[in-house]
Amino acid sequence: MAEERTEKATPKRRSKARSEGKVSKSQDLNSGITLLLGLSILLAYIPFIFGKFKATAIQLFKNLNPEYITRENIFGFLAKYIFEILTILLPIMAVMVIAGIVVNYVQVGPLFSLKAIKPDITKLSPAKIIGGFKKYIEIKSLVEFVKSLIKILIIGGVGYAVINKHKLEIISLLGAEPQQGMMVMGKVMGELILVICIILLILGIIDKVYQDYEYEKSLKMTKEEIKDERKNAEGDPKIKAKIRKAQTGFAMQRMMGSIPSADVVVANPTHYAIALRYDTSKAPAPQVVAKGVDYVAFRIRDVAEANNVPIVENPPLARTLYKIVPLEGMVPAELYVAVAELLAFVYKANKGKKF
Repeated sequence: MAEERTEKATPKRRSKARSEGKVSKSQDLNSGITLLLGLSILLAYIPFIFGKFKATAIQLFKNLNPEYITRENIFGFLAKYIFEILTILLPIMAVMVIAGIVVNYVQVGPLFSLKAIKPDITKLSPAKIIGGFKKYIEIKSLVEFVKSLIKILIIGGVGYAVINKHKLEIISLLGAEPQQGMMVMGKVMGELILVICIILLILGIIDKVYQDYEYEKSLKMTKEEIKDERKNAEGDPKIKAKIRKAQTGFAMQRMMGSIPSADVVVANPTHYAIALRYDTSKAPAPQVVAKGVDYVAFRIRDVAEANNVPIVENPPLARTLYKIVPLEGMVPAELYVAVAELLAFVYKANKGKKF
């Protein structure tokens, strides 16, 4: 049985999904905000649009002489008027395009990925095609269908309610002046479009929350996936353990190789052993060239004995040196006296000879 995806996505998983163009966004929210902003601009722009359309229409009909209009020049004749109409509508279209880009940017941030639209030949395999058909019966597809159905029903119901609200005004237009009819129908259509835009905006916000939930759900990982990702990022623990073991072995060999040049080994008979070397040409104070406890301490003693390095038992000094002086570190000032006495004793015992 497949392991459940219960863990939150890691930053690496999120970054990979984003690089593939997989982000959480609501197209309904884009449409709602864009249409609402476009309608707002249109309402504020109506006097100007009406004036321009009126002037264009007057000019068109004044120059509409059938004698000068032929099949060959009809498009050239109408081209300038079409251009004027596009010029009138261009600011509204530009605002809606910019609004769509801004809303999309706010939802997903800066993102450019060709992977999402890159053709994948493997999707044409029989297994992929069968899998594609299966998607139509999945819960996600059913949810999308239900969302679309609800949207249509809500917009249709609201549209009917708005028109029904103004039905007496619409009926009274029978036999009315064209200008009056245009004013009433303009008011009804404006109200209808405004209500639909607001509904689309509300539905878009709800859809955005749902899309965020589905996106987070799709990114969830199994514990095994997180473990594998950590292994890939940090390296296999078994390999790292082998590397640490090898490094420890090399360090041990180097430390043991320094013992023959030591002046003395300070020891605790059962636990500690610290090898000291005092060479004024290399350091201003005695240095710890080897240190260890238990088994390592016994090895230090054995190497020291094999190389005639004096071993002096001083448990308190051995414990203190082991705890406060790192390997290849110098003896601190507070231990100068104790170490100097120890070295003096060793030199005296060996008749001043320094090992």
